[in-house]
Amino acid sequence: MPKKKTSTRKRQPRRFFRFQTLFKLFVVFCVVGLAFVVYCDIQVRSVFSDIRWQQPAKVYARPLILAPGVPLGPQDLEYELGLLGYQNDSRLRYPGSFYRQQSTFALHYRDFAFPDQQRQAGRVLVHFAGSTVRRVESMSGAALEEVVLEPTVIGGIYPNVREDRLLVRLEDAPRMLVEVLLQVEDKQFYQHFGVSPRGIARAMLANLKAGRTVQGGSTITQQLVKNVLLTRERSLWRKFQEMVMAILLEIHYSKDDILEAYINQVYLGQEGSRAIHGFALAARHYFNKPLEELNLPQIAMLVGMVKGPSYYDPWRREDRTRERRNLVLSELAEEGWLSADQLAAFQRQSLQLAKSSALEGVFPAYVDLVRRQLRRDYRNADLANEGLRIFTPFDPLVQRHAERALTATLEQLGAQQAELQGAMTVTSVDNADVVAVVGGRRPRFAGFNRALDALRPIGSLIKPAIYLTALQQPQNYTLATFVDDNPIAVKNPDGSLWTPSNYDNEVHGRVMLHEALSKSYNLAAARLGLELGVSNVIYTLKKLGVQRPLPEVPALLLGAAELSPIEVHAMYQTLAANGRLQSLRAIYAVTDSQGRLLARYPQKPRQSVDEEAVHLLQYAMIETVREGTGRAVYQTLPADYRVAGKTGTSNDFRDSWFSGFAGDYAATVWLGNDDNSPTSLTGSSGALKAWRQFMVEASRQQMPFQPIEGVSYRWIDPENGRGSHAWCEGARQMPFIGGSWPTQESPRCVRTLPNIFQWFRNVFE
Repeated sequence: MPKKKTSTRKRQPRRFFRFQTLFKLFVVFCVVGLAFVVYCDIQVRSVFSDIRWQQPAKVYARPLILAPGVPLGPQDLEYELGLLGYQNDSRLRYPGSFYRQQSTFALHYRDFAFPDQQRQAGRVLVHFAGSTVRRVESMSGAALEEVVLEPTVIGGIYPNVREDRLLVRLEDAPRMLVEVLLQVEDKQFYQHFGVSPRGIARAMLANLKAGRTVQGGSTITQQLVKNVLLTRERSLWRKFQEMVMAILLEIHYSKDDILEAYINQVYLGQEGSRAIHGFALAARHYFNKPLEELNLPQIAMLVGMVKGPSYYDPWRREDRTRERRNLVLSELAEEGWLSADQLAAFQRQSLQLAKSSALEGVFPAYVDLVRRQLRRDYRNADLANEGLRIFTPFDPLVQRHAERALTATLEQLGAQQAELQGAMTVTSVDNADVVAVVGGRRPRFAGFNRALDALRPIGSLIKPAIYLTALQQPQNYTLATFVDDNPIAVKNPDGSLWTPSNYDNEVHGRVMLHEALSKSYNLAAARLGLELGVSNVIYTLKKLGVQRPLPEVPALLLGAAELSPIEVHAMYQTLAANGRLQSLRAIYAVTDSQGRLLARYPQKPRQSVDEEAVHLLQYAMIETVREGTGRAVYQTLPADYRVAGKTGTSNDFRDSWFSGFAGDYAATVWLGNDDNSPTSLTGSSGALKAWRQFMVEASRQQMPFQPIEGVSYRWIDPENGRGSHAWCEGARQMPFIGGSWPTQESPRCVRTLPNIFQWFRNVFE
């Protein structure tokens, strides 16, 4: 039999194929692993570089000026020092401390980079006489012209995320914080390479002994990666990814860079929708103090909270937080940092929280206004990352008066109006600076900002614009001109009839123009407005500062236009400023994070409306609160304190308004229901109450009202509008532009000698 041919190719062993498969798998694993490492590396470098110094813009209130003669009481100064986080210390050992002895304060104020200068810390004495600063002096007794306290932070601008930070460089961080943090969170931080095998083993052993998770093995580097780059998911894969990224982070950045980023990035709590990141902001949030002013128990509390900011929330779980703080202090004592006596003394201390509410120093409605003005000039990225410092005219003391007045009024009316809401805006008359904004009945909570966004019919608040339109025509209209307060019917474009009526459903016939305004007669205003032309009234409104498009319909004349409280306020601010139009200003300067000036926002007032006509209108608005619909103002204000204002009520009593001004402040108040349901309130029975309480508490300068050039005061007989004299019965003195006063004398006034004698007797009595 022929032999079978054998193959010359040798049969490969089976193990060779196994090796080849394993090699391929190894190559795939290496490629995938390399790709994964490259991906992690890109993430680490790009994200870490971007977030390391993200710092939202900070918004500052006005600085408080302490100078002789400033209207400021001791309680006001103490309130402001509380907002600034000053601590009571009779030895004034550190900046940010003070002590009070009756009417004298000793202050150790902090250094601060103002927009125009860098001010160093110093010590002063401030003496009060009643509600006025009497004297400011150095500690040696030398008189000082003034001392300016640093402004308080009232909020931040967060265009994209609700996170906040106050950045601190590692070299500026308190050494005590760094040492305590490393001791508690990562003793081997400067020895490991991002992952600590010893720490992991120690944590595993402790957890096995306890039968539950009582200790973590994550290094500070891993914690930073977890907080910045990864989700909160708990899995072996996420832990592996965290370890890889931690090693890569250590490769690219120094230990000091990582520690500095951790100190600024670590999550330490929540304030409403705002996340608190970093120890510097946490120091402000919980203790209202700069980080460098914290003592050891306070630092121990913050370091202890790293383990679980929600679990150890000191506002809600004080006992739990105190126990955690004391555990940190005990650990320090075990390392020999504290003696037994020191440990016991520290552990007995309270948490020393700055205030009972984390929202105490937050003013969301005002910050909302600042944010809107900023967005006209700055990109969102600048506001989120560059650490801009925004300086505003916001006055915490005025804001407190506004909040108290509005809240007290809403509570007073609350029995009948459970859902009643309100808003209030306040400006400085001289410069149109917005000094206070209240957006609702809960001023400290962000949400719908009614002061800026509640568009509501303004009712009779529109009437001054009608009468101002007339008074700018002195050849045709004066305060003594008679207007018609009789029924009127006007056909609308749809064929329906517009038939307004007076509040009291009565008609008053022929009345003088000044009386028609002060008593807010609807029929007189409607007839006069139609006579002048609705378009001309709208033009006057625009000259007063109203920018929103308005409907050119007859109903506009009785306030059918919908405006927000701040838009109404712009109109009344112009009237308060004698016809000078200025934008309502909420920012006066912006600097970078180092204090370098970037922009100023100077006011540029212009005479938009004739000052003479505004003077006449102010006369009628003073009369409104003396004799007309606003006379309830003087149920609280002193009878000799001059103010001017106007009530407003919309149809079906859905909106209650009052806007007016003294010599220092102009204020606008709105009350109503968010669902637009009736309130049963008029302007006088609702908004006026909050306005007058605010003026009683905040205003220190009554409205100045002196004759001006181009205006003459003449005596008028109110019965017939003709000329009269001071000695004539019922005569009234009124301002007139140029020669517009009536030249014909009233026949009721006969110049007899007895009448003259009677007039002199009345004067001297």
